[in-house]
Amino acid sequence: MKNILTALLLLCNIGSFSQTSQIENIIIITTDGFRWQEVFKGMDSTIACNPSFNQHDSIGIFNKYWAVTENERRKKLLPFIWTTMASKGQVYGNRLYNNKVDNSNPYWFSYPGYSEIFCGYVDTAINTNKYPINPHTNVLEFINQQNSFKGRVAAFCAWDAFDRILSEERSGFQVICGKEYCGGNKPDAEQQAINLLKKDSYKPFGEEEYLDKFTHYMAMDYLKKKKPRVLYISYGETDEWAHAGHYKDYLNAAHQVDQWLGDVWSWLQNDRQYKNKTALFVTVDHGRGDVIKEKWTSHNNKIEDSHQIWFAVMGPGIAEKGEVRTSMQILQKQYAGTFAQLLGLDFKCEHEVAKGLLEILVK
Repeated sequence: MKNILTALLLLCNIGSFSQTSQIENIIIITTDGFRWQEVFKGMDSTIACNPSFNQHDSIGIFNKYWAVTENERRKKLLPFIWTTMASKGQVYGNRLYNNKVDNSNPYWFSYPGYSEIFCGYVDTAINTNKYPINPHTNVLEFINQQNSFKGRVAAFCAWDAFDRILSEERSGFQVICGKEYCGGNKPDAEQQAINLLKKDSYKPFGEEEYLDKFTHYMAMDYLKKKKPRVLYISYGETDEWAHAGHYKDYLNAAHQVDQWLGDVWSWLQNDRQYKNKTALFVTVDHGRGDVIKEKWTSHNNKIEDSHQIWFAVMGPGIAEKGEVRTSMQILQKQYAGTFAQLLGLDFKCEHEVAKGLLEILVK
């Protein structure tokens, strides 16, 4: 009997592995502070009608994003997520169905959130966006240490704090963020053009964070020319325009990110290295206020709802569940282990790592 049970366990393990062994690459994308409320319900008419937030263009917002039902509104705002990702993958975080995704860290803002995403661990000492170099091993660093991934991991981020969050110097993989340019010391003609446009661009957020289009096109240039196996892209405008109280710009930034998700996925599916071998994982670092509508612009542990987040994922071997409406609790710290699991790895390091989500993704 013992031998039979052992054989059955081995068969179960082999079956689970075969479902995910098709994934050879992963693209991780975040759009800073974009609320689950818009993801699942579309534009918020209360905020759009408020003259403090609508940039004197409520008609324009309604014309572009309004529809009678929530399903129609969310598809207008995020067509790629609600067509391709919802049909070919899974979307989590609709609290109307008690499907909860939350920060584990107690602060509910960016540095602690991104550290939690990539370290799979919460250090309560990381309690400011000015925190110095992250002392904890992150999953991208761990993956880059594996022989088949060495030198094939990269990150492109709008916010300059990612050099510290991802501990670039220690981690050993390339992190291009803030005002940094692409192409290194010998940029080619395309990279020179991107760099020149970035240098001369309008900088509404100062030198700490550049417009998302530069992050996007630098990341795409790297993806096409260097063919990394793991690529992280971090967009920031959804958070910046929200802090400014610009609801139209906030929605437009999210809509643009959704379009870029489609562009990334389309390119992947037309490249031999990536087609049917790549997972796409999309999420956020924190939520924002909602119970008191005027607080949608901000987030921290004094603003209700700021811990509420969401994610979407698809790729070979990942079940096509669509919008997951099962009552459950998922924590942000589970992402790091999941990224490793999707690549057939077990993320282990000097600190505890939360259990990944592979089991629920492949069922």
